[in-house]
Amino acid sequence: MENRTDMTQFILLGLTNDPDLQVPLFITFLLIYIITLVGNLGMILMILLDSQLHTPMYIFLGNLSLVDFCYSSAVTPMVMAGLFKGDKVMSYNDCAAQMFFFLAFATAENYLLASMAYDHYAAVCKPLHYVTTMTTSVCLCLAIGSYICGFLNASIHIGDTFSLSFCKSNVVDHFFCDVPAVMVLFCSDRHVSEMVLVYVVSFNIFFALLVIWISYIFIFVTILKMHSGAGHRKAMSTCASHFIAVSIFYGTIIFMYLQPSSSHSMDTDKIASVFYTMIIPMLNPVVYSLRNKEVKSAFTKILMETK
Repeated sequence: MENRTDMTQFILLGLTNDPDLQVPLFITFLLIYIITLVGNLGMILMILLDSQLHTPMYIFLGNLSLVDFCYSSAVTPMVMAGLFKGDKVMSYNDCAAQMFFFLAFATAENYLLASMAYDHYAAVCKPLHYVTTMTTSVCLCLAIGSYICGFLNASIHIGDTFSLSFCKSNVVDHFFCDVPAVMVLFCSDRHVSEMVLVYVVSFNIFFALLVIWISYIFIFVTILKMHSGAGHRKAMSTCASHFIAVSIFYGTIIFMYLQPSSSHSMDTDKIASVFYTMIIPMLNPVVYSLRNKEVKSAFTKILMETK
């Protein structure tokens, strides 16, 4: 048995060993990543350039685009490099770094979605007090707090995962260094580490979901009390994009991290992982753009100014 100080690299098995699928997968992931880059960086740039979008809702949306870009970039380029070169070896430090930044920004997204739900609650349920409730300082505190929680959570998992000893096998049955996949290589009893993973992830997810659920209960009650059809439509338009993003994000995260280890199927986990590491960061700017008139208007304005 060799301990973690002797482990210098990991071999990632990837999504498939079929050589005929390497090129199609590389092209698919490349297209997804290009759309992710253009969508999220474009959203950030548009929010920065258009002064009408300098509001709490778009401060959160800009930060959501930033974390989507960051945690997708922590995974996708390395996956594409492995497919392109056929070299799926990752150093010990690179594996730890990838895991850290993925967890940090994915957790930050978790808390940003909760902050956005609270912002929607204030906009729909307390419209007369919205300006005094959601001040710039409050928005910045919520956004910064999301990043702090993200990096704190990543530090806990990195410390927990890489503090124990590994077996001689350094083969990770995954396409990136995710916590459950790396835990399988432990020589030590991993029961405590699995409990830490489940409890910490459960706290992060269910605390954020509690804020989201409570916010939406108040929002739906307020919508039901509205007598104006225009008010109904405006409130639903405000919340629809966020509700879709929340459903997609938490559905895959809960499926991946909160099922018992005995019921894990690596093939199923890999498909779920593709969804939340690559597809969700690509979908979020599309969802918010299609459902948001202000984003469409800002995009059209920028296009007109560039001509």
